Amino acid sequence: MNARAEAAPVPVIDIHGMGKVYNAGSEAEVHALRGVDLRVEAGEFLAIMGPSGSGKSTLMNMIGCLDKPTAGTYLCDGADVSRLDAEELADLRLHKIGFVFQGFHLLPRLSALENVAMPLGYAQVPPAERNERARQALAAVGLGERTQHKPNELSGGQQQRVAIARAMINNPPILLADEPTGALDSRTGEEILALFKRLRDEGHTVILITHDAHVAAHADRTVVMHDGALTEQTDTEVAA
Repeated sequence: MNARAEAAPVPVIDIHGMGKVYNAGSEAEVHALRGVDLRVEAGEFLAIMGPSGSGKSTLMNMIGCLDKPTAGTYLCDGADVSRLDAEELADLRLHKIGFVFQGFHLLPRLSALENVAMPLGYAQVPPAERNERARQALAAVGLGERTQHKPNELSGGQQQRVAIARAMINNPPILLADEPTGALDSRTGEEILALFKRLRDEGHTVILITHDAHVAAHADRTVVMHDGALTEQTDTEVAA
């Protein structure tokens, strides 16, 4: 055996035995996650499916470092999340993870350019560079001619593209998308999913939360949440 054999690449998401209990010890105790194991490789497009209340949104919050588990370990791009303080967690969310939501979450009084540039302000990027990078991000999602439009002047699909450009402005390795096509018609939803595939092809890891098997079928791999537990599901099963 070659002692200098290359080590296996570090997964972007590496979760072992993750549990989450709300109201522990009370009559209202809820086990939202039960011993979840999940490994996601760099450049993978993963769908997490499950009905309402299955735990998929809780799992997304854990992956996005928006909440803390009560059991298990989580390495995000090689960093042990449990060892990070509040400032380090905020920095990880800013530089490692982009978030896209069903409701777009754009500020109505700001232009598309200003909405996309906002995370760069938190990263203390100078204004001139901030605006140039935001222009480039909007051009990359096909909105180079809409930089000065406000959200109410854009279609739903265009607003979601602005939200994706904002999520990717710091070039994070991980994109978390929570029901990103839920507020869109089927044609526009297909366009957004095609954009996610392009981001995957560019090397980003895309994790999509959905209850829709047809949406999940666009991913490379699907896992399914049931009562806080995670199971693998094949593409054939998803498409059925």
